[in-house]
Amino acid sequence: MGSKDEKPASSGGFFSAITSSVRNWGSAVHKSVNGLLGYEGLEVINPEGGTDDAEEEAHRGRWKQEVLNWKTLNPLERDSYWRMMQKYIGSDVTSMVTLPVIIFEPMTMIQKMAELMEYSHLLDLADECEDPYMRLVYSSSWAISVYYAYQRTWKPFNPILGETYEMVNHGGLTFISEQVSHHPPMGAGHAENDHFSYDITSKLKTKFLGNSVEVYPVGRTRVKLKKAGVVLDLVPPPTKVNNLIFGRTWVDSPGEMIMTNLTTGDKVVLYFQPCGWFGAERYEVDGYVYSAEEEPKILMTGKWNESMSCQPCDQEGEPLPGTELKEVWRVAAAPEKDKFQYTYFAHKINSFETAPKKLLASDSRLRPDRYALEKGDLGKSGAEKTRLEERQRAEKRIREARGEQFTPRWFNMTGEVTPTPWGDLEVYEYNGKYTEHRARIDNSDSIDEVDNTSIEFNLWQYSDSASH
Repeated sequence: MGSKDEKPASSGGFFSAITSSVRNWGSAVHKSVNGLLGYEGLEVINPEGGTDDAEEEAHRGRWKQEVLNWKTLNPLERDSYWRMMQKYIGSDVTSMVTLPVIIFEPMTMIQKMAELMEYSHLLDLADECEDPYMRLVYSSSWAISVYYAYQRTWKPFNPILGETYEMVNHGGLTFISEQVSHHPPMGAGHAENDHFSYDITSKLKTKFLGNSVEVYPVGRTRVKLKKAGVVLDLVPPPTKVNNLIFGRTWVDSPGEMIMTNLTTGDKVVLYFQPCGWFGAERYEVDGYVYSAEEEPKILMTGKWNESMSCQPCDQEGEPLPGTELKEVWRVAAAPEKDKFQYTYFAHKINSFETAPKKLLASDSRLRPDRYALEKGDLGKSGAEKTRLEERQRAEKRIREARGEQFTPRWFNMTGEVTPTPWGDLEVYEYNGKYTEHRARIDNSDSIDEVDNTSIEFNLWQYSDSASH
């Protein structure tokens, strides 16, 4: 580990470098796709640093059948298609491009928010911990834990405006999220148990680079530890999805993660190493917990796809004599050769096992396009996705014609705009109404049991939008 002065570099500077030159990103081997007319110069990045032929590598990609079909197109068709793709390079494509369901996973973005709750017991430990620095070790390990799940390369469905996801039956935790804005796409979430409350406003910003996409987490995450009486703020690193079209798709998140105790001023700064030659340093995370006076107190090291450990350190950042590394988190076993690279927890939150009694009809589990994809019916999934998107556009036209505004049900816009490393963010806050709604249902003897699987997906504000 480095000394106190050897702090991780700014993630802003790092990303300035990779946006100015994709070829110099990290140390991974870059190859141009030759022989695929119209895609000359398009890069395929092998995380293992291999030297396979670029065209052969490209054929291993998710769209390999489309690559074969590409070669059968006449030159004018190929040129037209590539010109269409090129116009998006450098753009934010979060909600701009209609994508085929072949690259999707049967989960929505606001469902994916809940995956951060898999290792929520680490926040319970943080709340029970008397040591303020170990409190940050547990809390930041919780924030790192989701990256194993987030390395999946399938794209989640964009939520429909007003769509929700609710989860119970996980360590005494209640979770609710809602899509609060369509343009720009924004989601808000709230989770709570006896030890902590968690609140997030999320607005992803992306940059399409041809065969890769950079994802900037424009969001605000706050965790309140109830017994400890402190509030934590999290700023995660950006992410890059490589080989989006050609080659074996893989994900990296180089840069800084910073978690700050807003109550005391203590913080933890962790640096996610970029992938290097032959996969060197891929997954590695290193950093320190600092006091409010910026003195290193505990060093942290590990891999975001395996485990995290910690050890007390001196003012130079060196391990204290007589101490040893202590493991604080290890990733749980995952299914082998799972079709969508799901963890057991991902399967759990996608099922009705974690659904409460009388599920909201706006819940992601009930989306017909998501469910069809889960069952392997790509044709039906694509048709349902188109139908939902068209109805959402019809709702927008009706709303604008009536001069009305969409109002989220479970979250309120605060009017606060907070700066992030990647742009300003309009902050939403949980309004408490879901807690009241759930309590009325759970405590009522007059509400009949409903089979959640029989509920029809319905979040529409206007019943007449279906005919538009």
